[in-house]
Amino acid sequence: MRMRVAGTAVLGALALSVLAVPAAQAADAHRGDTKISDVVVNGGKPVVVGATGSKTITVSFTATDNSGIAWAQAILYHGKDIEHADSGAVANTADKRSVCTKVSATKANCKATYTLTARKNLINEVAGNWKVWAIAQGKDTDYVKKENAKTFQAQRLAKLTTDASPEPVAKGSTLTVTGALTRANWNGGSYAGFSGQSVKLQFRKNGSNTYTTVKTVKTDSKGRLKTTVKATADGSYRFSFAGTSTTSAVSAAGDFVDVK
Repeated sequence: MRMRVAGTAVLGALALSVLAVPAAQAADAHRGDTKISDVVVNGGKPVVVGATGSKTITVSFTATDNSGIAWAQAILYHGKDIEHADSGAVANTADKRSVCTKVSATKANCKATYTLTARKNLINEVAGNWKVWAIAQGKDTDYVKKENAKTFQAQRLAKLTTDASPEPVAKGSTLTVTGALTRANWNGGSYAGFSGQSVKLQFRKNGSNTYTTVKTVKTDSKGRLKTTVKATADGSYRFSFAGTSTTSAVSAAGDFVDVK
């Protein structure tokens, strides 16, 4: 197994965990009737981590075999396949395996927690799509192994600000709306401007609960935003960013403008 960029301790644990189980080579494999299904990572939501933070998530799945389930394991990784993973995470259990709870004579629900940490197993180069390698073995030694049982996104936390001025403003006058889009730099433990991104300027009229999009603005080379609009009514302006595969979605707090 080839590991390249993330913390050596994490990758060493990942390698040992994979090598400790049967049929650990790349590609799917199975023997008999063992099955894995219903894999869920972090409740189906992207895993979003700040510049210096960590996130502990739960990965669960169902394993079945006509003889019952003996054990199961899931490993999270980034890369083409687990043989070429450049980062990963193993379960926060003593034996690195999932904890399986018997549901019936043939079925078990298996789950474990995993921790993703900035500057350890998370660096900028591994933001985006991650995969779940999973294996389950029946009590009769039948097994199934899935190279990619589920995909999920590990994202850099984004932050966004909005400031509309002048305040108050005369009706029909020009408002200047500025802001900045930054995201976690997992390599440096800080936040940096996210350049060249399309961000929506939205307006919520006073008394309404809904924001509507006024226009789309692009961030400059330092992640800054600046645009103008005509003041028509009291209400709040905000910038909203839809996110990318590597960066979380975010909406700034609204800035209320009093129109005279």
